[in-house]
Amino acid sequence: MADPSSYRPRPGEIPDSPGVYRFRDEHRRVIYVGKAKSLRQRLANYFQDLANLHPRTRSMVTTAASVEWTVVSTEVEALQLEYSWIKEYDPRFNVKYRDDKSYPYLAVTMNEEFPRVQVMRGHKRKGVRYFGPYAHAWAIRDTVDLLLRVFPVRTCSAGVFKNAERTGRPCLLGYIGKCSAPCVGRISPEDHYELAEEFCDFMAGRTGTYLRRLEKQMAEASDEMEYERAARLRDDVGALKKAMEKNAVVLADATDADLIAVAEDELEAAVQIFHVRGGRVRGQRGWVTDKVEEITTGALVEHALQQLYGEESGDSVPKEVLVPALPDPVEPVQEWLTVRRGANVSLRIPQRGDKKALMETVQRNAQQALVLHKTKRASDLTTRSRALEEIADALDLDSAPLRIECYDISHLQGDDVVASMVVFEDGLQRKNEYRRFQIKGFAGQDDVRSMHEVITRRFRRYLAEKEKSGEWAGAEDTPVNGSSPGAPLAAEDDGVIGGPKDDDGRPRKFAYPPQLVVVDGGRPQVAAARRALDELGIDDIAVCGLAKRLEEVWVPGEEDPVVLPRSSEGLYLLQRVRDEAHRFAITYQRAKRAKRLRSGPLDEVPGLGETRKQALIKHFGSVKRLRAATIEQIQEVPGIGRKTAETIAVALARSAPAAPAVNTATGEIIDEEEPDTTGGSSGESVSAGLPDDRRGQET
Repeated sequence: MADPSSYRPRPGEIPDSPGVYRFRDEHRRVIYVGKAKSLRQRLANYFQDLANLHPRTRSMVTTAASVEWTVVSTEVEALQLEYSWIKEYDPRFNVKYRDDKSYPYLAVTMNEEFPRVQVMRGHKRKGVRYFGPYAHAWAIRDTVDLLLRVFPVRTCSAGVFKNAERTGRPCLLGYIGKCSAPCVGRISPEDHYELAEEFCDFMAGRTGTYLRRLEKQMAEASDEMEYERAARLRDDVGALKKAMEKNAVVLADATDADLIAVAEDELEAAVQIFHVRGGRVRGQRGWVTDKVEEITTGALVEHALQQLYGEESGDSVPKEVLVPALPDPVEPVQEWLTVRRGANVSLRIPQRGDKKALMETVQRNAQQALVLHKTKRASDLTTRSRALEEIADALDLDSAPLRIECYDISHLQGDDVVASMVVFEDGLQRKNEYRRFQIKGFAGQDDVRSMHEVITRRFRRYLAEKEKSGEWAGAEDTPVNGSSPGAPLAAEDDGVIGGPKDDDGRPRKFAYPPQLVVVDGGRPQVAAARRALDELGIDDIAVCGLAKRLEEVWVPGEEDPVVLPRSSEGLYLLQRVRDEAHRFAITYQRAKRAKRLRSGPLDEVPGLGETRKQALIKHFGSVKRLRAATIEQIQEVPGIGRKTAETIAVALARSAPAAPAVNTATGEIIDEEEPDTTGGSSGESVSAGLPDDRRGQET
């Protein structure tokens, strides 16, 4: 490990100019390439106290043995040189995009005398028009098969073409009308080249001209009673429309844009790109990258732009590039894109309308790509086994923790405080054993105290299950998943079924202990969890915490955290467990908050379910009219008896804005003041008390 001070440049040696710098290791290999508006200011950041550096940056500067730089005139030149050096040296500490496949393109070889339509992969060639990329080669072939009816361009290889020239007989496509057969002279080279240009124009989005032309020819043939020709033209129009349907219209007809979305966590990021040409999605591609350096979303976007357009020019760079975050600074990147295209390029974040909606779709694709990548990685048995062994070694456990439980606290400024428990067995999720808690021991925001309460409640139930057979009826918690009172959770079901079944078929609660308890947090949360277990007399369950900021693993009683290597599968598994607990907790917290915010007066009526609430609102039209109804009128609603009607009347009277009185003799609700003469209600709507999917449906 090198000391950065041993190769730090002397004061005043680094120029205060734009440029690109390279860090090299002791073997002279380039390990990092970066650019800067001011080399002096940027490089000074690397040679500060190591304790102040991010762990990834600290690892880079201690691995390096020297630094060198090249001064350039502008930031755009720095961007271009940085891209060239990253491509040349492949530095280990730079962001590296990777994918498990090369995407196929629909290519038209306009550099040949007789252009050919074909599927191409890999490096792009000069003089070839490319469309895509496509997710699958068969999608290209399906599209081409439809378009060859109208644009019968050559698709055969050079060998087949020369053989047809020699024999004077075209291939099968020439006989069935899906090739104009330039090999046997049915069409001149000039006309065939023009046909290929029309094919390219159609693929580029200029579809209206050809459809209108064919429809006009079809009408003329019909007027002249050439019905067979009209039928062929009708089929051609249908083929073009079917080919167009394969690419849904998402933006205005003239829109050429690329939309880039990024989904990331602390260690990895997934990038998804949608290529929109002529208002239609013409292609999609994506990458996954290891975040081997401390990097912002804007910097990830910048690297994605370099990867995407570094070898492109002209129309391959669209007029508009939409991104989730802008590079800092944005001007050099935008100028670089403009140079690549040869015309102005707009680089911006969509704020509203169709473009913002499409960006949300691209973002969902990026998120799914990241989840899929993580799932594939986690599904490997060897990888999971290695991860569990690394965790056991790092925490000095006697054996690998086959069952891991993770806990997280979620709230919004101290309101709706909840907790989650997720379970991983053999490195895989056990969603049927996930549990949620309401924090009930106190009010307000105190993550440490909340963690103590949750751990206490969970393992108190474990001890009860250990001592008794069957279900244990406690008194402090409320049920979940329709279980009996006394179940250990105060939560609602979110598509998660109950846990392991007992002999009588009822879910067993917390019957199995984990080998490792992971808490989302640092030393205070870990200490609270350990204290809760000690108070219950449990000493055979290990505890650790994973802090978000630096991904440090904290263990009870230790002053310093355990730092696992960034490439450690054990750290990766702990991170997945922690992130799943956070997701599960925040989903429940948001659901509780939403339910609280949309609650209405009828929610205060004990024993009144959603079905009867909806029946009441449907019968009376609004809560105001229901409040004005007599008990006898309320009883007219199917399913409402006198006792329930009286309960509803009293509950609505208590919640009335003007504190209306109830005539106990007749049961009539007397509203002393009726200021509303417009037929509306004061602060109440027809949909009050209804669930979200019913709101706005009745007026």
